[in-house]
Amino acid sequence: MKSEFNVKIVDDTHIQIGGRIDSSNALDFEESLKQFIVQDFDFLTIDAERLSYISSAGLRVLMKLRSKARNTITIENMPEPVNQIFEMTGFSQLFKVRKGFRHVSVEGCPVIGVGFFGTVYRLDPDTIVKVYHPSVNISQIENEQKMAKAAFLKGIPTAISYDIVKVGDSYGSVFELLKAVSFNDMVIQHPDQIDDIVRKWCDILKVVHSTYMEPSVMPSAKKSYFQYLEAVRAYLDEPQYQFLYQYLEKIPERLSVIHGDFQMKNVMLSDNEPMLIDMETLATGHPIFDFAGIYVAYIAFEEDEPGNMQRFLGISADTASYIFEKLMEYYLETTNPTLLTSEILKIRIVSAIRFLYIITMSDMRDSELSQKRIHTTKEHINEFMKHSETLNF
Repeated sequence: MKSEFNVKIVDDTHIQIGGRIDSSNALDFEESLKQFIVQDFDFLTIDAERLSYISSAGLRVLMKLRSKARNTITIENMPEPVNQIFEMTGFSQLFKVRKGFRHVSVEGCPVIGVGFFGTVYRLDPDTIVKVYHPSVNISQIENEQKMAKAAFLKGIPTAISYDIVKVGDSYGSVFELLKAVSFNDMVIQHPDQIDDIVRKWCDILKVVHSTYMEPSVMPSAKKSYFQYLEAVRAYLDEPQYQFLYQYLEKIPERLSVIHGDFQMKNVMLSDNEPMLIDMETLATGHPIFDFAGIYVAYIAFEEDEPGNMQRFLGISADTASYIFEKLMEYYLETTNPTLLTSEILKIRIVSAIRFLYIITMSDMRDSELSQKRIHTTKEHINEFMKHSETLNF
């Protein structure tokens, strides 16, 4: 009697295998993978989460796969019993093996923050978990951890994940943050201390921007913004596109670390020590790229959707605007309105690219609100173009 197994080909680089694979069904298993065995291929990831057993006959099929791979085959979510087979046979040295992850539930857990790539939950008083969107794969999470460690070793106060888990069909990174509270919650809980909180937030941002990273360790923020601009080009008039392109070219190249999403929900106070979370947007570049993200989070989203700040950050639009203005004063160390207005205008130009990218890449890009936001942003760009000669760095 044949053992039961299953193979699901997700796409040309990703398959899922499950059940029991032995001599009774090894030929059928090989036939199900025929498209990979008959010709060479570049990359392949095998999800083995539901694989209960594989015999030497099944391993021989995997060897045939390996012989056709131009790069190392990754086998992820490996159950411990199957991992032991790979260890005993030496197959763990022939493939890149990632053992299975423990499962964690976030049901009933309070939400700390919601970002572009996932949601952060508090599991218990000392632990948080960042649950990524299902589209985020393990390689992206490992790359985030790599960049976070690089930042940490440079002296940036960074929360380092000590475990990767499964939360439903998604992955999650677990962090130890003792008695942690976000700067956003601190503002909500202590509105009378807002100036002091913003100043401390600004001091952390300065630490980040005064840290320099070797080339190629992190992506270039400027290069990413050029990619954003290309992605939204269809929504722009040609003069608008050319203006934004030329403006990006003016921005000086730097190797300063950029967080990429430095809103107050992503800065925690843990045991009286500041700590950054949400590190997947780390990059290097001019500080204006961080301020563009902050402007979008605290100003742009509210403009055509009154109440957005209250829903997203739990604060009023006036409070959000005050936070941004205070941050600019503290960072630039001036209250000169002419200088502040000039610098904020530069930030707004870059933020228009980021905002359009976020809007047009979302599932809601065709909604009435998104269309209104696109129209408003284009009107702003037209106004920015009138000041192009005075916006040099």
